[in-house]
Amino acid sequence: MAEKINSKTTRIYAIGDIHGRLDLLEQMIGEIGRDMDTYHGDGLTVTLGDYVDRGPDSRGVLDCLARNPFATPYIPLKGNHEELLERFLRDPSFGTSWRRLGGLETLNSYGISVAPLMTGKGYEAAADKLQTVIPPAHAKFLESLKVSLDGGKYFFCHAGIRPGIPFERQTEQDLLWIRGEFLNSRLDFGKIVVHGHTPVEEPEILPNRINIDTGAFATGRLTCVVLEGDQRRFLYANSRGNEGSLGLK
Repeated sequence: MAEKINSKTTRIYAIGDIHGRLDLLEQMIGEIGRDMDTYHGDGLTVTLGDYVDRGPDSRGVLDCLARNPFATPYIPLKGNHEELLERFLRDPSFGTSWRRLGGLETLNSYGISVAPLMTGKGYEAAADKLQTVIPPAHAKFLESLKVSLDGGKYFFCHAGIRPGIPFERQTEQDLLWIRGEFLNSRLDFGKIVVHGHTPVEEPEILPNRINIDTGAFATGRLTCVVLEGDQRRFLYANSRGNEGSLGLK
């Protein structure tokens, strides 16, 4: 069952995939704070998952989010990369896959040497070390993550939904991982799905979904959609001087 937003909430800030970019997250926190300074209603911030991997400071991102740095109440959702981290801790042999998906950057941010893993060794030792160095606040934050949020006319999740399946019957696997069937669907889902997971050069606004994953770890651009009634606008955090490209057409 998806968590539900308080019916009194009139402005929602939803932030796309952060992937270890603490610098961009801190900018976005400031942008939301300034935006709320001129607003006298109820607000809520939602992050759509993928806090870890690929970028340089996964630890810093979790440290920041675990204490709710936003000027509003805050609901963090789970991404598939949080699931990858959990899987590595349960089964260190999964490191053979995780290291190719950004796991080395996460381990490095916790001060764990990744040199043995780069040669296909030392996964169990790295998992044991990670278990000991993850602060309790980080573990509690990761355990608290929801997989979806019902926001009235909007439905928030990391990856998307399986078309034709009621929201309350969506599986965690689809909410965290789905791509093709969801992205290619033109069905009216009954709510507009706000998601990340699939990087795009610019926010993607379609009648049935809004994609706000602008590939922050590669592009240096983190996106937040501001939803207020039928109004939609965007806030951006951009790195200075090292913007990259996703190489998308």
